[in-house]
Amino acid sequence: MAATVRHAQREDVPAILSLIRELADYEHALECVEATEAKLLSTIAFAPSSSSSSSSSSSEASEPTSPTKPARCLVLTSPEDGAVVGIALYFYNYSTWRARPGIYLEDLYVKQSERKKGYGKRLLVELAKEVVAMRGGRLEWAVLKWNEPSIKFYESIGAQMMSEWVGMRVDGDGLTKLAGLLD
Repeated sequence: MAATVRHAQREDVPAILSLIRELADYEHALECVEATEAKLLSTIAFAPSSSSSSSSSSSEASEPTSPTKPARCLVLTSPEDGAVVGIALYFYNYSTWRARPGIYLEDLYVKQSERKKGYGKRLLVELAKEVVAMRGGRLEWAVLKWNEPSIKFYESIGAQMMSEWVGMRVDGDGLTKLAGLLD
């Protein structure tokens, strides 16, 4: 029996939140997690609960993405008991230079006990298939500089480190101030 990859359904939210918290703990930032089941339910476009495709990266039957539901999530379930053991939470982006859509992978996480089974690669393969199917330009993500095991894994599947680009972020009070809501 093989592991199953499918688009997340509403009933997967407790497992998704648990994996988000495990990832944050791994990244030494558990205290930064603001996600709740309610927030995930209101911001992820889910597949219908009746969906049982074993390896579908097609999001056609899923809820549409929107400004308030911009994210999608692939889940990988264990062949032994069907438990969700991995996630790839992503959203669509756009390349102006290529004039093509793409996918930005916000989080890829596989439970520690389930690593070295090809599950991370399996999730990335499904995302790559979705980018190719939509005639997209690229699949991209960020990784912490200190996360050497992940960097080596990503390089082993053909990913290239973007050394010319620096990530930038505005959040919290800085975001509110930038929006002109704080003096």
